[in-house]
Amino acid sequence: MMVGDSRDFVDRRVLNDSRVTNYYDPEKLVGSWFAEQNGDGGGIVWDAYFLYGPDATWATKLGPLLSTGGPVISASSDLAAAFRNLQ
Repeated sequence: MMVGDSRDFVDRRVLNDSRVTNYYDPEKLVGSWFAEQNGDGGGIVWDAYFLYGPDATWATKLGPLLSTGGPVISASSDLAAAFRNLQ
């Protein structure tokens, strides 16, 4: 999303967990899709999180959404609280 973004600049150690898979999306397809799902048609979602629980399904519509927010650094305490609520 930033000028000069490149796959080479992605620090994969940030989410160093065997359950995490990092992807690079130069065409911004995922951000555009999330914008569409949230009624922000024509926009792109970035620097945001969407937390779904273990019962989430992706068949027709995403859900249930447990928590969302951004920018991620500013919302990190909300994200941490939402994770704690999953346990």
